[in-house]
Amino acid sequence: MSRNAKINALLLFVVAALAVLPLALGLGDHKEEPFTGADSEAQTAITEIRPDYEPWFSPLYEPPSGEIESALFALQAALGAGVLAYYFGLHRGRRQGELRALAQRDTTTSTTSTTARTSRSSENAGNTGRSHPSESASEASAPERT
Repeated sequence: MSRNAKINALLLFVVAALAVLPLALGLGDHKEEPFTGADSEAQTAITEIRPDYEPWFSPLYEPPSGEIESALFALQAALGAGVLAYYFGLHRGRRQGELRALAQRDTTTSTTSTTARTSRSSENAGNTGRSHPSESASEASAPERT
């Protein structure tokens, strides 16, 4: 088993344990709604401390049941995860595209420079005894004197 497979199996086991242990240990058995969110826990704690407390504002929409509220929360979480995944995927794709473009440009540049070097070396091979290619061009175009 590879190292990545072992890590993935361990992470899967930890996630399963986090889901099952609170149920198996009976955490929340003494409560009316054992696994409610932090909002209701805070509201309960505040009303125990100050029974005359009035909230500053009320929600714009109160779902008719806890199941609908949970479904809306899950939908909100899924939309947020989708937006984050899109953002990170977009930037990763852009970075990979830039790296491919740089690699292609480097390959094209090295191919072009290799071709130029090859053509220069073949020109220089024909110009044996001459010091500079520009001299050979000027000498070739000048009429011969006898």
